Formats: sequence, structure tokens, C-alpha cells
Amino acid sequence: MEQATQRIHTKTINPSILYYGTPVVLLTTLNEDETVNISPISSSWALGDCLVLGLGLGGKAIENIERHPECVLNIPSPSLWENVERLAPLTGKQPVPEGKKQLGFTYKKDKYGSSGLTPAPSEGVKPTRILECPLQIEATVKHIRIPAHSPDFAIVETQAVHVHAHKEIVLGENHIDPSKWSPLIYNFRHYFGLGEQLGKTYRAET
Repeated sequence: MEQATQRIHTKTINPSILYYGTPVVLLTTLNEDETVNISPISSSWALGDCLVLGLGLGGKAIENIERHPECVLNIPSPSLWENVERLAPLTGKQPVPEGKKQLGFTYKKDKYGSSGLTPAPSEGVKPTRILECPLQIEATVKHIRIPAHSPDFAIVETQAVHVHAHKEIVLGENHIDPSKWSPLIYNFRHYFGLGEQLGKTYRAET
């Protein structure tokens, strides 16, 4: 063990962004005129039915959920990465915020048309689901907090109210088959899928 430890070397770095590998979410929210905005986000996690999102301030998504506290977390598969990337330089904000303009963002209201994705009606919330995404989670917004140490972002707590899944990834009645489902991963601003299964936890039910 001591010899192995001596072979491990680290380096202190200062990365410009810490997207160290999380699933992509296409967040649908309701615009003022009840059309739907799609925002690609890469900061989220789930604990039970509590889904926590990280959203940039000044974007259309945070504006929409502050006004109408509902959303859908649409989780794409790796095959949809090009559709996601078509949305990446677009914003639903008009005029385009100066900070986004400097990053090359342009205004686009019809995100479905730009992405080539298909809307599907939700059951319990107004924003539509994205049909092509294998997992679609309808949610209501419960709490929005802006961290004092990172005032450009909001931490948004939501509660899942309906979960939809493509039939081919469902095992039994209520389980997702992990051998058939792979989320699109955003890894330091690059898109990846999952690799081969390494094993499973003792609590796995499938």
C-alpha cells in the first residue's frame, strides 16, 4: 500500500468550470404566453422525489419558474447529443443579456423547432415533455435559493409528481433497466455516454 501511495501524484489546478460529469437535463418551462422554453442544464441531483437544479441567473428558465413554478426534467440519451448541442447557443431571453451575448448566444423562441425535438403533453404540469427523451420527470418548484458565495446561480428544489419512461427501458412495473438506459453525460464540457457496467450496489433491486 505504501509503495502504491508513493506512485500517486496530484497537482493543484484552477479549472474554469467544474462540470465534472453529470447527466444532461433538458428543462422545459412555461413562457409568459404559455409557449414552452427548453434549457439545457448540467447541474442536477435527486434524493427521493426531491430534484435539485442549478440554474444561471439572468436566463429564461429561472425567470419562467419564478413566475410559474412548474417544469419538466427531460433526460436525453447519448444519441440525442447533437439535438442538445443545437440548443446550447440559444436563449429564450429577449433582448439577449449582455453576458450571454459576449458568449455568442442568440435569441430563439421556438426551441423545439431549433432542436428537432417533439413536444408531448404533460399529465400534471403545464410545460410539455420532450418525447424523444427516455426519461421525463414532471415537477413542481418548491424553493429557490441564491447562494451568497456564488450569486450568479440559483439552487432550485423541485418535487417530482409524474415520471415517464420509454417502455423499452422499463423493467417490470416501476424499475428502470440500467442495462438498457444510459444518460447523456456532460463531462468537462464534452458529451459522453456510460461505459460497461462494473457491478452493482447491494441495494440494487434489479
